[in-house]
Amino acid sequence: MSSIKNPSLAGQGKLNIEIAERRMGALLKVRERFAKEQPFKGLTIGMALHVTKETAVLVKTLVAGGAQVAITGCNPLSTQDDVAAALAEEKGVSVWAYKGESKEDYYKYLNEVIATKPHITIDDGCDLVTEIHTKHPDLLARMIGGCEETTTGIIRLKAMERDGALKTPMIAVNDNKTKHLMDNYYGTGQSTFDGILRSTNLLIAGKTVVILGYGSCGKGVAMRAQGLGAQVIVTEVDAFAALQAAMDGHRVLKMEEAAPLGDIFVTVTGDIHVIRFEHMEAMKDGAVLANSGHFDCEIDLDALEKKAKTKRRVRHYLDEYVLPSGKALFVAGEGRLVNLASAEGHPSEVMSLSFCGQALACEYLVKNKGTMPKGVITLPAEVDDVIARMQLVAMGLSIDELTEEQKKYLASWQEGT
Repeated sequence: MSSIKNPSLAGQGKLNIEIAERRMGALLKVRERFAKEQPFKGLTIGMALHVTKETAVLVKTLVAGGAQVAITGCNPLSTQDDVAAALAEEKGVSVWAYKGESKEDYYKYLNEVIATKPHITIDDGCDLVTEIHTKHPDLLARMIGGCEETTTGIIRLKAMERDGALKTPMIAVNDNKTKHLMDNYYGTGQSTFDGILRSTNLLIAGKTVVILGYGSCGKGVAMRAQGLGAQVIVTEVDAFAALQAAMDGHRVLKMEEAAPLGDIFVTVTGDIHVIRFEHMEAMKDGAVLANSGHFDCEIDLDALEKKAKTKRRVRHYLDEYVLPSGKALFVAGEGRLVNLASAEGHPSEVMSLSFCGQALACEYLVKNKGTMPKGVITLPAEVDDVIARMQLVAMGLSIDELTEEQKKYLASWQEGT
C-alpha cells in the first residue's frame, strides 16, 4: 500500500522524527488527548502535504486518534525520503512519495490517496481537493470536509467557492493566527535562507535582496534578510502592503526598477510569472533566483529554459543558466519551494503550531459534521488561543490573567475619562 524510494532509509527517518517530536511539545499534547478520546475512529484521512519529519509527527498524532492515514507529497521536491520510509513502517499509514517525483507520479500518487476514499482531506496547495472535485465527484457525498494549509491553496479554494464549484466544507487553517503569523512569518523567513544558503553558500551581508510580495511570508523573508545584513527591496501590487514595506524601512520599487539592482530575488506572491524573462535580461551577471511561494510558476522558468544558451547543475539544487548576452543566472531549488527543495522546510517548533491547527481542524470537522456550509471556513478564535497556550507551556512560559476588576471594565461601556 506504499510506494517510496528506499526502505533502508527508515532508520534515519525514525531518528529525525524523534528529534522533531522533542521540539513539538504542543502537538504531542494534542496526540495525548486524541489517544484517549479517539475522535477519528473508523475514519480515513487523506493527505497531500510535504512529507517531512514534522508532517510525520502530525500523521502519528492522527493515527493515535484512531485514523487510517493515506499520505502523498504536495510538491515533487519536498519529500524527505528517509521520513517516507519511516512512515511506510507505521501501522495505519500508507505513503506514496519520493523526492524528485515526475509529474506523472505526482498525480498518480494523488489518486492513490483518493482511492482510499478519505472522509477528511488535508491539503497544501489544493491539488488533492481539486482532483477529487474534477475527477472523483462521487466521493464528495461521503466526505466530512477538508483542511487547507497554505495561502496558495486558500486562494484556489476561494476561487472554487466563487464559481460555485466547492462542494464540501474546507477549513482555512492558514487563516489561524498561529499559522500565518507564525509559520509564514518566522518559518518562511528562516527556512528560505536555509535553502538559499545550502544551494549557494553566499554571504548575505552586503547583498541586495529583492522580495516580490510583502504578505506574511514576504515580511518574514525581509526580516531575516535585513538581520543577515542585506539591503532589502520590495516589489508589490497591493498599496497597503507596499506602504507597510516602506514603513518597515525597505525600498519599494517596481520590478523593472529592481531587476538590475538585486543580487538575490525571492518570490513569495502565490501568483504566476512575477519574474519574467524581460526582468531576467536586466539582472546582474550571477544573480540568484529563488521561490518561496507554493508552486513553481512564480519565476517564468519555461521562458528561461527556452531562451538560455546553456543550463547545468553546478551545486546542490543550484542550476546555472547562461543567457544569450553571456551573463549567468542561478536558480535555486528548480524554482520550487527553495526551503524544501534545497533544505528541510520550516523548523519543527513552528510546524508544531501549524499542525496543532490541522489536527484540531480535523477534530472540528468531525464534531460539526453535517452542520457546516459547503465553503471556506475559519476556525473559531478560541482554537488559536488553545494552540498558543499549549505552545507557551511547551516553551516553559507563563502569562498573566485578568483580574475580576479588569474583566468587568473590559465588558462595560459606562466608565469613561
